Order: sequence, then structure tokens, then C-alpha cells
Amino acid sequence: MQARRASRELAFILFSQFEKNVKNYTNEDINEMMVRSIRTLLSSAGDELKISLGALIDMKNRIEDYEAEHEINLNRPMGAQNIPVPVIMSSDLSGRIEEMIDVAEKALLGLEIAEFTTLDSQEDVKNYAHKIIDAYQKNNKNIDEEIRKNAKGWDFDRLIKTDKDILKIAIAELLYVKETPMKVVVDEAVELAKKYSTDDSASFVNGILAKIIVDNGLK
Repeated sequence: MQARRASRELAFILFSQFEKNVKNYTNEDINEMMVRSIRTLLSSAGDELKISLGALIDMKNRIEDYEAEHEINLNRPMGAQNIPVPVIMSSDLSGRIEEMIDVAEKALLGLEIAEFTTLDSQEDVKNYAHKIIDAYQKNNKNIDEEIRKNAKGWDFDRLIKTDKDILKIAIAELLYVKETPMKVVVDEAVELAKKYSTDDSASFVNGILAKIIVDNGLK
């Protein structure tokens, strides 16, 4: 994971904790929230890894039971070692694998962000997250208006908070931070939507950002 990707993930976690008036937060408040967020990520990553491990053990036991109860092995002499048998990839088994992959990816993400914020890249991660938050604090009315203006047919107050937070981060980067190529900012916002929001959120976020890029003549 690149340092700035970790910054966006960290900023996203911080945005989820902000109350309505974001300007009330000082740098000290934000630093304290960062520490709490990293601790939460580490704790959550540990819990998710335990869940993933439990699911893997359960799957191993089910496969072993399936093997033992297969007609090939049921007809073998008592005490004889089981012969490996073909395993049918049922939708249930496939679904369990998908769940474990999702849990493992989230756990890995939490550990990566924690690693970036405690090792050599910690200042880069924290500084860029601060830049995003500072840009939103100073320009929150304009950024919110950009979302309202381009989310035609949607009530701003009824938009999913996750989607709004992702858009706020991306718009702050595009219009005010201006240190990352547009394509990277948009791609990262879409990835955040895929990870943390609904099935339709990625295309919604992508569409809003595309309009903002055109309207503001960004290149």
C-alpha cells in the first residue's frame, strides 16, 4: 500500500467520526483521533483475523468430514487411511471462501495502515491526511455545494454518509490539495466506495467526480 492510499483510508476513518461542524476540530483533536483510529483498526484487524481463522478451521473440518463420508472411503477397511476425493465447489463453499477473503483483506488493510503510521512513512501518511482534513475544514461549504450541485435528483442530507465522506475527501484533493493526479484520486475514491459502501456507490462516486472535473475545468 502506498503512503497516500493509507492517508486516504485514515482520512476516511476520521471523517466518519466528525460531528456536523468540522471546523471545531483542532490539529490536536485530529491527532488524538488518529491515535484512537489506529488502535481501533489494530483491534478490529485482530478480531477479523480470528474470525477468518475460525472459518478456515471450520472449512477444513467440513472437507475432512466430506472425505471420510464419501462412498469411496466408507467402503474401505476400518482403520485404513482415507483416500483423497474430488471436492465439488458448491455455492456454499465458494461463498464461505469469498467471506474469508473479504475479512482477511480488511484485516490486512487495518494492519497496513497501522504499519504506515508507525514506521518510516508515518509523517507522510499523517501529513497528507492532515492536508485533506484541513482542505475540507477551510472549504467545507464549497465542497458540500459541489456535491449538492452534481448529485441531481438526490437530497444531500439523505445521501449515504459513507458516500458523502468519500466524495468530500476526493473533492478536497482535486480542488484544493492538488498534489495527486486526477485519475489516481478518482480511482482511489471508487475503491473506497467498493470497500465500504453499497453496490451502487462506486458508480455514483465516479459519476459525481467526473462532473466536478469537467465543471471545474480540471486537467
